[in-house]
Amino acid sequence: MNEALLQFIWQYNLYRVTGLYTAAGEPLTIIHPGRINKDAGPDFLEGKIKIGTTTLVGNIELHTKASDWVKHGHQHDAAYKNLILHVVYENDLPDAAANVPVLELKGLIQDDVIARYMVLMQAPQQLPCSGRHEQIRSITKESWLSRLLAERWEQRLSEWNVLLENSAEDWRNLLYWRMAANFGFKTNSVPFLMLAQSLPLNIPTKHKDNLMQIEALLFGQAGMLDVDFEEDYPRELQREYDYLRNKYSLKPIAGHLWKFMRMRPANFPTVRIAQFAALIHKSLHLFSQIIETHSVKEIEPLLDVTASSYWDTHFRFDDAQQQKSPKSLGKTSVQNIIINTIAPVQFLYAARQDTHKLQEQALQLLEAVPAEKNNITRIWEENNWVPLNAAQSQALLQLYNNYCSRKRCLECAIGLNIIKAQ
Repeated sequence: MNEALLQFIWQYNLYRVTGLYTAAGEPLTIIHPGRINKDAGPDFLEGKIKIGTTTLVGNIELHTKASDWVKHGHQHDAAYKNLILHVVYENDLPDAAANVPVLELKGLIQDDVIARYMVLMQAPQQLPCSGRHEQIRSITKESWLSRLLAERWEQRLSEWNVLLENSAEDWRNLLYWRMAANFGFKTNSVPFLMLAQSLPLNIPTKHKDNLMQIEALLFGQAGMLDVDFEEDYPRELQREYDYLRNKYSLKPIAGHLWKFMRMRPANFPTVRIAQFAALIHKSLHLFSQIIETHSVKEIEPLLDVTASSYWDTHFRFDDAQQQKSPKSLGKTSVQNIIINTIAPVQFLYAARQDTHKLQEQALQLLEAVPAEKNNITRIWEENNWVPLNAAQSQALLQLYNNYCSRKRCLECAIGLNIIKAQ
């Protein structure tokens, strides 16, 4: 027994609720267990009980052992002076909480409730509920996925709100920074964001008609032009960057931040930077276009970019390949950008404008994109939970990373139903 499980059992009445008595032998009725409190203070607030003929309303504290009251120092804390009930699993110290009625739950909890909890906690699989989640009703799973997606976006967009405030509420800057981070995908998202933040948007915007200058600015700020090159094109970029760096008093980020190891050459940061340069070169009013567009078919052409011709035969500077291959942003990469940048930016913009219709359209945009394919979604598929679209795959990523891998089954709608056997 632990406090988290005890709180769960108390919250959902998973014990024999009739014929209860306090440790002092007084008849006890639980009218309402109270509202769980995740902050400091008693575990449950605004509970309602009846002892004998007296009805009491107030806070309730739970402990696995009554002696924990003293161990936790509650006897010296004013927040615990007006409790109506002290619920314990084991009443090992009856007088621990003086003047507070005590209810011992040991012997009142059904063995199968604890057994189902232990099966989840001791499961060796990556998913504790493997083989069991299929028993849960579809409507429960679908509503839980919707909540998980909202939770995922709440976490992400709280960080984006800070970025927006740091950019003086300039939505173009936010999109520029988040788009850059997305072009780095998972491996190089941090240095890509640092690159964008080191190069104010107004500078590449001034040079957007000249692709070479945009490339020079991006590769230079990425710290990739501070070497002796053999080929003409990187030398030209180097000369152009030296001029622009002095003109705008730029300071590049450290080149060692970029990762190339264990990556497909098409995903090398050099290729992604060249593609990002092509996007800046192509787009005139990207933010307004993205905010006003809620169709995947309309968004895809906006992101249909190809790196400059030098990269047709290169993955890195001074490393020519024999086979010519244009480096276009693939469909999967475009879908990734829709999922991780465009839909969230649309949702945040709609939330800040308090426009529920636009928020719904942002969610519908995710539903129109195929589900992601990665190690985590494959785990779900192997366990017979196949996401139907990107909205569901994003929710399942949140479920795995924040609940399953941490065995937070008591806070999960699936775990809750399995333990309650509903």
